[in-house]
Formats: sequence, C-alpha cells, structure tokens
Amino acid sequence: MELMIGRVIKSHGIRGEVAVDVTTDEPETRYAVGAELTGRQGNREQSLTVATVRPHQGRLLVKFEEIPDRTAADGLRGMRFFAAPLEADDNDDGFYDHELEGLRVLHEGADIGEVTGVLHNPGQDVLEVRLTDGAEALIPFVLAIVPEVDLDAGAVTVTPPEGLLDL
Repeated sequence: MELMIGRVIKSHGIRGEVAVDVTTDEPETRYAVGAELTGRQGNREQSLTVATVRPHQGRLLVKFEEIPDRTAADGLRGMRFFAAPLEADDNDDGFYDHELEGLRVLHEGADIGEVTGVLHNPGQDVLEVRLTDGAEALIPFVLAIVPEVDLDAGAVTVTPPEGLLDL
C-alpha cells in the first residue's frame, strides 16, 4: 500500500525548484535532503532525489538533484509523490485511515455496519459508519466508545452511549 505524500503545484524561480503541496504528517522525514521520492505523472514514473527543501507560504519549495532548471521543473507540474506508510513506533496506538476504512463494526457481538471514513476534527477523530440498515452514523473514535480495534479480525468493537446509534 502506498500513500500520496505530496503534489507538485508549479515551478518556482529559475533554478529548478518546485512548490509542493504536502499531504503527509511527517514532511521533515519524507522530504529530507537526500530522500528519494517516487513521482507519478500519468503513466510515467520517475525517481527524484531531494537536494534542498525549505518552507514557503504553506508549501515546501523542493529542489531535486535531477532537475537542473526551470524548464525541467515546469515538466513536473501535477506530479504526485507516493511512499509506503512509515513504520509506527511500538508505543504508538494510532491507525492510518486506510487501515480503519472497511472494518466491520461490532456492538454486543452483532455486526452493525462498516467504517466508511474517518473525520479528523480538532477535538477528536470520528468514525463514519454505514449501518446495516443503510443509515449513516458518526462515532467518536475515543477509547470509551471504541475500546477495541482488531485489524487482523477486520473489526472494531463499539460501546456507544444510549441514543448514539438511534436515528
């Protein structure tokens, strides 16, 4: 499984830098000097090595060793960068969205639906669930309500407060 970690928006300046819209939570790791990125543009795939990187107006300005000038940088417009998920620390109990989406939702041993998405709100994450009766439910992704996530079994167990699943 590969995750999209960024996209080239445009070239910047005359020395071959590009403005990259970053879509990873660890840009300092993914876009470190010397890092090799896999870029895709249509059916074309290209490996690029980060030469320099600096923040600029909410994006990163990245110079690649293989891109000598603005003309070459213009050719990267729209390129998307992909990478494998980073290995999580042993003490990290977090999950990637793609690991949660598609899991069955169990309540008191019964299958009540499927996780269809994850919302990242400022206060807490919320699981979007399509219930077996076709209704949609939003379940706060907190330990008190989602006490167990079993990726191997492909299920999450929920203990919702009274009324949470009643529509």
